[in-house]
Formats: sequence, structure tokens, C-alpha cells
Amino acid sequence: MRVALVPGVLAFLPEYAGQVDPVPDVRAAALAAAAWLAEDGPVSVVADEQGARVGRHLLRAVGAAEGEGPDRSTGYLVVANGSARRTDTAPGYLDERAVPYDAAVEAALRAPDPDALAGIDVALGAALLVGNPAALVHLGTLLRGAGPALVDYADDPYGVQYWVMRWVVTDPGHVSEGSDA
Repeated sequence: MRVALVPGVLAFLPEYAGQVDPVPDVRAAALAAAAWLAEDGPVSVVADEQGARVGRHLLRAVGAAEGEGPDRSTGYLVVANGSARRTDTAPGYLDERAVPYDAAVEAALRAPDPDALAGIDVALGAALLVGNPAALVHLGTLLRGAGPALVDYADDPYGVQYWVMRWVVTDPGHVSEGSDA
């Protein structure tokens, strides 16, 4: 089973497009991750409402079929991102807790460490304007049996932490559906 994490960047959607792409590198990485997922078959999106729009758009853009549950999906596209409070010019202004929070999440993603992801402080994530911290918690359940992450993108343009990462899970027998994360 394949799993990918992409950020819920509204700039990915055509209705938010401008003449100049503000996030070309993260867009390219997210599209590549969606295409990689689609190589094996249908993909389920694990996201909140905004993330579902972004995830479905990415899948359509690469011609991927969307799965209808864990028994019909060979991959999972998880849509979430880190804090939007990393700098004084970030959308949520600076909160000094943001960088350490994101660093802990990133370490858990890279390893991966499903238990650390399951223990994410969702309330603190909400205060730090993390894009869908519940999906990051759910991602921990998907990553049991996964090898280390392939990191396609990890940066904080505009003071918002974005990750695009991919994993191959060798023992997916434990997976449960949770597309409303």
C-alpha cells in the first residue's frame, strides 16, 4: 500500500489561481505524489473539507481514480500541513511554539513514528493554525508497517510549514477508513 502526505494549499485549486504560481515547487511535488499513488490503483483521500477539495483536484489532475473505502483503495492521499504561525509575516503571525511543534511532527513523519503521530496535541495544533491536525493523527494509523519517508518537499514558504512525503506500507492489514480526519 502507498501513502502520501500533501498540504491543503488552496492555491492548488483553479479558482484560486493567479497569473504567477505562488507555490510552484510544492505544487509540482504534490502532483508527483498523487501520480505516484495512482500507479497502483484507486486512492482514498483522508482530509477535512478544504483538504478533500485539494486532494480530489490533485487526483483529477493526474487522472487518478478515487477509491471508495479501504477495500477498494491501494493508496491514501492525506491532506494536512504544519503551522501557519512560523514567522511574523505568516497568516497567523508568529507563535514561538510553532517551529518546535512542526519539528516534532516532521521527525515523526520522516521515521515514521506512528505512536508519536497518534500523540499529536490536536488542540495545540489548532492554536498554531495547523492544517488538519486530526489527519496527521490518522496518518499514524496508516503508517504502521511503513518504511522511512521519501521527502519530496519540506519547507515553510510564507511562514506555513508544508510537507510532501511518500511511504510504502508493507503490512497494511490494520488500515481503517477515516476520510473525515
